[in-house]
Amino acid sequence: MKDMKSPLDFAHPGICRVIQSIPRGRVASYGEIAARAGLPRRARLVGRVLREADASLALPWHRVVRADGCLAFAPGSVAFIEQRRRLSREGIEMTGRRVDLRRFGWQHDLDAELWAPTDA
Repeated sequence: MKDMKSPLDFAHPGICRVIQSIPRGRVASYGEIAARAGLPRRARLVGRVLREADASLALPWHRVVRADGCLAFAPGSVAFIEQRRRLSREGIEMTGRRVDLRRFGWQHDLDAELWAPTDA
């Protein structure tokens, strides 16, 4: 019998690379991460990768938020408090349970990065 690979096996490296590249002081949504990993409309897969990723990867999980800027954890939960603390240490301000994505979102324009003139 063939060893069947799950979607997680194929998606894991790309999703992890994107999460690791979120700059300090910025956040990205699950959907944005999926799209940047070449997996549009697979936001839930990002959540699954975060849940199942080995701790040794040291992913900056706290920089991942919902599409509306809210933290995904229940307010008052241990995970919510820890995520809020980590974001605050990076200078990310919150109103209630929401991060202002216009201010702190990872507004990364790949075309601009690829085609911007160089100083050379």
